[in-house]
Amino acid sequence: MARDGFHTKVILSGTVVADSSTVIDEGAVVVDGDEIAAVGDVDTVLGDYPNHEVREHDLLVPGLVGGHVHSVQSLGRGIADDTELLDWLFEYVLPMESSLSAEEMRTAAELGYLECIESGTTTVVDHLSVSHAAEAFEAAGELGIRGVLGKVLMDQRAPEGLREDADAALAESEALIEEYHGAFNDRIRYAVTPRFAVSCTEECLRGARELADAYEGVRIHTHASENRSEIETVAEDTGMRNVEWLHEVGLTGEDVVLAHCVHTDETERELLAETGTHVTHCPSSNMKLASGVAPIWEYRERGINVALGNDGAPCNNTLDPFTEMRQASLLGKVEEMDPTALAAPDVFEMATRNGAKAAGFERVGELKEGWKADVVGIDTDLTRATPLHDALSHLTFAAHGEDVAFTMVDGEVVYEDGELTTGDADDIRKRAQDVELDLEAARERAADLRP
Repeated sequence: MARDGFHTKVILSGTVVADSSTVIDEGAVVVDGDEIAAVGDVDTVLGDYPNHEVREHDLLVPGLVGGHVHSVQSLGRGIADDTELLDWLFEYVLPMESSLSAEEMRTAAELGYLECIESGTTTVVDHLSVSHAAEAFEAAGELGIRGVLGKVLMDQRAPEGLREDADAALAESEALIEEYHGAFNDRIRYAVTPRFAVSCTEECLRGARELADAYEGVRIHTHASENRSEIETVAEDTGMRNVEWLHEVGLTGEDVVLAHCVHTDETERELLAETGTHVTHCPSSNMKLASGVAPIWEYRERGINVALGNDGAPCNNTLDPFTEMRQASLLGKVEEMDPTALAAPDVFEMATRNGAKAAGFERVGELKEGWKADVVGIDTDLTRATPLHDALSHLTFAAHGEDVAFTMVDGEVVYEDGELTTGDADDIRKRAQDVELDLEAARERAADLRP
């Protein structure tokens, strides 16, 4: 049952953006339990379901999908501005992660999920940290978000508190799979999560593939080819380019989500396409860290599934998915010098169905009969939305996360009218504000580890 009083049988009426090519101006979505029972024009739906409660809204859209996020980095918002990737990671983010207690990690995850839910993100592919991963799984389950989560693996070039023996790390990952994969009504699934090739030995990477293969539906989620210094380090270690090395150790395929893929060559792009590997584009992060511009138009032309992600608060600094849609479209047009590149329907698809495909959820990312009732209501009684000629254009170029009126996951409203219904948002924000990060001490412990 919905904790906020939403009935398990309800009609949501308004302009329905069912998918990237279907907009019903006077439409309705029928929610029955955790699924969508019908989608259509409002008069037909009201005639077919005369006894359902009706709730009117401006815009109704599928829940957005964060194809690559770091919920537990939320406490680091603003600590690492104006740095490049490896400085950002080894001087700020890894020291921060290594300093967090279990309680602080829980607070960090809750803060990240709160921001996602408030902004209309209903599903995340979440790259956690090495320690206290169970805290994030519990937070996701309690707050009601859908997600594919994974404990991070690092068995080289990692500070004290984050570097682990590969066998021990994989054993802990397996215990988390046993505990959480398919938990919370299958809202929560597992991804084996090596941080990236720079911080993982061959043993660790091959072990990640073996572990994922041992459990149906478990995915693999890692970073790849984000930054030229990272690529150079991998080449020095292995003699191969990044994606080629990941392919060599088994980390390509339909069950693999690679974040970024900014700098790839022809051979690597062929590998991504041939293996069905998913790519998550994080435009704001790539711009802020000066990593470069990913060739998203070419990936899509090759048939590679491209999702959209915010990355983490220290390199964005927001988890607002609407910001990412706008950035992706504008950056794609500049990269291709073509105003038609990455049009609004393209990036909306990346932020919804493509993200769900990457996450491995079969009936998520569209408003469709028989699919999961992950629905977001958007307010348009705004100057920014006036006049509203085209719903997809508005969602891509003008909407903000703060326009979200309600967020529904699995038929349960988890956020409505500015209030989290599954927890205490004020308490989460207060606890997050009260965490004191001792970055200097943590940075000293990590000083000699960066490549």
